[in-house]
Amino acid sequence: MKRIHIKNGHIIDPANNIDAVGDIYIADTKILAANDIAAGFSPDLLIDATDKIVCPGFIDLSARLREPGHTQKGNINSETRAAAAAGVTSLCLPPDTKPCIDTPAVVEFIKDKAEKANYPQIYPIAALTQRLAGTELSSMFALKQAGCIAVSNATQPLANLLILRRAMEYASSHNLLLIYRANELSLSAGGCAHEGAFASRYGLPGIPEAAESIALAQCLELAELTGCRVHISQISCKHSTIKIQQAKKYGSKVTADAAIHQLHLTEEDMIPFDSAYHVMPPFRSEIDRKYLRDALANGTLDAISSDHQPHDLDAKLGAFPDTESGVSALETLLPLVLNLTRQHILSLPQAIATLTSKPAQILGLPSGNLNAGAPADICIFDPHASWTVDQSHWRSAGRNTPYWGQSFTGQVTHTLQAGQLIFELAQYE
Repeated sequence: MKRIHIKNGHIIDPANNIDAVGDIYIADTKILAANDIAAGFSPDLLIDATDKIVCPGFIDLSARLREPGHTQKGNINSETRAAAAAGVTSLCLPPDTKPCIDTPAVVEFIKDKAEKANYPQIYPIAALTQRLAGTELSSMFALKQAGCIAVSNATQPLANLLILRRAMEYASSHNLLLIYRANELSLSAGGCAHEGAFASRYGLPGIPEAAESIALAQCLELAELTGCRVHISQISCKHSTIKIQQAKKYGSKVTADAAIHQLHLTEEDMIPFDSAYHVMPPFRSEIDRKYLRDALANGTLDAISSDHQPHDLDAKLGAFPDTESGVSALETLLPLVLNLTRQHILSLPQAIATLTSKPAQILGLPSGNLNAGAPADICIFDPHASWTVDQSHWRSAGRNTPYWGQSFTGQVTHTLQAGQLIFELAQYE
C-alpha cells in the first residue's frame, strides 16, 4: 500500500513544534503532508487515528537483537517484531555480537537478515577495537563505508587511555560518532549491584558510582582534547549528570542518554535475589534517579534508550551475581516514557522528542520528524489503552523483565516504517 491517509490524529512532532489534531498523507515511502491538506489525495489505506497520538517513529539508541551468535536468546526476526509493536522504527545495534561487528562481512550479514525480517532500518555500530579486545583499533572507515552509523566498544574495557585517545582521533577524522559506556573496570569488576544499602543488606558485591563517573571524566577530557563527537550511553548516577552538564556548558561535543528502566527503578525497588533486577549499570539510589530525571527535563540528558537485552531462561537462573545482566525492554519503552509525563517530569512533546528528534540529531538521521519529504516512519498509539505484560502481549524472545505481570497504560496501535505498515494491533487481538 503506497498511499496512506492517517486521519484526525493528535499529531505531535517536536522537531517542528506541532501539537495539534490533523491529518498525515503518505505516498511512495515519504510524508507528503503533515497537519496540512493534500487536495485530491486518493489513499490505498485510511487509518482513523481519532483519540490517538500520531508521532514520528521511535529511534532506539541501543538494542541487542542477539544475532549473530546468541540466537538462543532471540534473533533479528523476533526482536524486530517486538520493536515494531513498540513503535520503534530505527534500531542501533551495539557491536558485541558474535562475531562482533569489526568487519564489513558482519555488517552485510546483519543488513541481509534485516531485509529478510522486513525491518531494514537496523543501524550497526562498529567495534571500536578489533574483536572488542581493547588493544588494536578496528578499520573504522571501512566499517563506516559498509553502513555502520557509529563506533563503540560496547561494554568491553579498553587497554588504556592512549587507545581511547587514538580511537577518538581516528573517529573524528572520519566524522564518526563515538558511543561510550563509562565504566572503570578496576572499580566495578565482580560487582552486580549498586554499592549501597541493598548490596550491603544481602551480601552482594557492589559497584560504586565512581566506577562510572571517573571513566566518564576521563572520556570527556579526551573528547575535548581530540574534538571527537562523543555520545555517553546509559548513564546512571548523579555525578555523571553533573559532569555532562559542565561539559556541555563549556562547549564539548557531547550528548548522553539514560536507559528507560534507570529512570523508574532504584535499589529500593529490587526484589532480593531476583535476577530480573540484575542490570548494568545497576539500579542506583533514589537521589541518582532524581538527578537523572532532572537532567532529562533540563536537557542535560538528550535521549532515552531501551537498552534492550533479551535473555533465555538459563541466563537468568542461578545465584544473582552469576546471572547475566540486562532487561528485555523494547515493549515497555512507550508506557514507561508516558509514566514520566503523568508524573510531570516531562511534557508529552518533550517525552516524544527523547525518542524521536533528539536521537535522530545525535545519529544524523533524516527521520525523527514529520517533515514533508521525510521518510514515513510513524508511530500511532493510544495513550489511554491498558494492557498487561504477559504471554499474550509479549513478542520478544526474552521474557526477562521486572515488569512481568504488571499493567501499563499506553499502547501502540500502528507502526509505519518507510511508508510500510509493519505493525497493526488489530491483527494480534
